[in-house]
Amino acid sequence: MKRRTILQATVATVAMMISMPAFADKISDAKAVVDKYASKVSAWDGPTSGPKASADKSIVILAADMKNGGILGVVNGIQEAASAMGWKVTVLDGAGSIGGRTAAFGQAMALKPSGIIINGFDAVEQKPAMDQAKSSGIPMVSWHAASNVGPVPDVGVFANVTTDAMEVSKSAADWAFIDAGGKPGVIIFTDSTYAIAIAKADRMKKEIEDLGGTVLEYVDTPIAETSQRMPQLTTSLLQKYGDKWTHSLAINDLYYDFMGPSLASAGIAGDGKPINVAAGDGSESAYQRIRAKQYQAVTVAEPLNLQGWQLVDELNRAFASQPWSGYVSPLHVVTSANVEFDGGPKNSFDPDNGYRDQYKKIWGK
Repeated sequence: MKRRTILQATVATVAMMISMPAFADKISDAKAVVDKYASKVSAWDGPTSGPKASADKSIVILAADMKNGGILGVVNGIQEAASAMGWKVTVLDGAGSIGGRTAAFGQAMALKPSGIIINGFDAVEQKPAMDQAKSSGIPMVSWHAASNVGPVPDVGVFANVTTDAMEVSKSAADWAFIDAGGKPGVIIFTDSTYAIAIAKADRMKKEIEDLGGTVLEYVDTPIAETSQRMPQLTTSLLQKYGDKWTHSLAINDLYYDFMGPSLASAGIAGDGKPINVAAGDGSESAYQRIRAKQYQAVTVAEPLNLQGWQLVDELNRAFASQPWSGYVSPLHVVTSANVEFDGGPKNSFDPDNGYRDQYKKIWGK
């Protein structure tokens, strides 16, 4: 019996020695991903050639919900770039509902615009209206209308603009894994209304589990209803999981806009657990929370203003019957350590890579 006990102990020790390098490699690999995306973005890696600005264009922005900071940031970028082009812009707000977006699309078609920009909702949701726009010869570009970057020919989208959503999700999960010392207990928040949201949440779940962490719960709750749902949901999840809940991973910062009061009521400090991490989009409120260390530690931000400029550039390429640019915009892991560069003082990820001048040069402006 004693010999067997010694043998078992020896086997366990050997197994531990074998697993330690593997665990160290996981930490090292995850840290390399986070460090890569937490660095400054100072070099322009986008297009340097393309068609000159098309004249006398009127465009409509169909915004899923202007209360969403990511969508608002993109709208601001589009308006800035369209002004440089000399284009007329009309913004229609879907107000966070399918019915609202359907009505907005109807208004857009009545305006007979030169082009349409889908901002922040799945293209397939409005497929009948998009088919109508396509058959009418109205070019369409989009932001977050699909999980992939580039053309979405099935619904007539010339180019869908986004960062690499899977890298956004991976880097968010990797940060949580490192911060938890390799033992995160994660709750994931997503919204099945959007294909890109499910794709991002699934990727975070896979990454956490592949690394050896635990996904406590995968919560599907509408992003448009976060103000009503998140306070009570947060309280319920705290009661259910307690200290096992070390980190939150959400597909958007908006989920954390309404968690703070519930966490504070439970006696949790602003920098206490659960630690909140967002896989997009880098809203103004997220920057403020990260800077103040109040109930959010990380956002994986998209360059919303730059993406607005890219959308205008892609639409201009569509007007000129040229291919899309092929550009995939950069992402940025924002923490309290780097919150003050690349646009941080303005509470946004606005890369210091001269993108405005680069696009104006292409357009001849």
